[in-house]
Amino acid sequence: MARTAARLGVAPDAFWRLSLKEWRMLTDRPANAGPIDRGDLMRMTEAWPDE
Repeated sequence: MARTAARLGVAPDAFWRLSLKEWRMLTDRPANAGPIDRGDLMRMTEAWPDE
């Protein structure tokens, strides 16, 4: 689990503070998860600009 957390960029102190529910949200993938398309990416960049 610690290796997975490190690959996800979770710092050790943050890893130890995670609840089981939070861990599952970080690591469980929905069955139909796949790559996003360009339209999804553009909508996300409009909703959350890097400012």
